[in-house]
Amino acid sequence: MSLETTHIKEDGFYVELTYDHLNLNDVMDQVRSPQAGAIVMFAGTTRDNFGGKPVRELQYSAYSPLALRTMLSICKEIHAKHGLISIAMIHRLGIVPIGQESILIAVSAPHRQAAWRAGEQALEDCKDRVEVWKREEFEGEDGVWRANRDSAIGQKVSHADATSHT
Repeated sequence: MSLETTHIKEDGFYVELTYDHLNLNDVMDQVRSPQAGAIVMFAGTTRDNFGGKPVRELQYSAYSPLALRTMLSICKEIHAKHGLISIAMIHRLGIVPIGQESILIAVSAPHRQAAWRAGEQALEDCKDRVEVWKREEFEGEDGVWRANRDSAIGQKVSHADATSHT
């Protein structure tokens, strides 16, 4: 597995997959514009529980070439639909500890309503369509692989299964 950062940058669009810590200011700078009346930022973080069970950490993996193309496609669709100035979507891969960001989405638009709607749609479309998977590691239990969707049913894996793939 390569631990490099991969990204695509086009005029008005920035998508990235990285194993590095995510920086909110860097992402905001990707969409900053003098034409923008609003910048909306979403930061998805690792919470300490899921379904009442204590979570130790999340691990994300992706099929990066396809995931980046899907992310760019989503950004272009949302840009056109909401009349955005710019949109950036960055997803972290690898281990994401409790309290740290796993995804950042920033959108800039002439007006706040378009930016709000676009930011929410970008997140939902990313969770529904991008080829990123997460493994939830619970305290005292085996981990669970899930599609990167809210409340999606996961597949339990044993500790031996998990360590044989790392």
